[in-house]
Amino acid sequence: MGKRRDARLLTVQFLYQVEVGAKQDLESSLTNFWDTTEAAPALRALAEPAIRGVLANYDALNGQIKDLSRNWDLHRMAPVDRNILRLALYEMLHCPDIPPVVSINEAIDIAKQLSTEESGRFVNGILDRASKSLDRPMRGNADTGRKK
Repeated sequence: MGKRRDARLLTVQFLYQVEVGAKQDLESSLTNFWDTTEAAPALRALAEPAIRGVLANYDALNGQIKDLSRNWDLHRMAPVDRNILRLALYEMLHCPDIPPVVSINEAIDIAKQLSTEESGRFVNGILDRASKSLDRPMRGNADTGRKK
């Protein structure tokens, strides 16, 4: 598994912890998280901007998930799936250096790893709808070897 995948996993784990755990301020939560995960500095450097970005755009991302999900209320989704969707949408909307297809494929794989096979299909459906509204191309790059 690559560093970026590991950083995404850490990001989703942190977001999940913030959502379902005891409420703390962001800096304390991050300090506690990094102390318990003992993540390498390179992974922290990749994960922390994503964590901060998702949290800074939390309400807007939730609104987009609500708009994109059909017949699903946000609170009915599994917390891990919600956080995978938040991260992928954040990347798709705010990280022009990451092709949307990469964000989608990573989200699907992480959903299968942390949740269920059905979660992978669920995440794919929502993110596929999101990708259709983007002005950015969906084609994968040479690093992924995968195309939408």
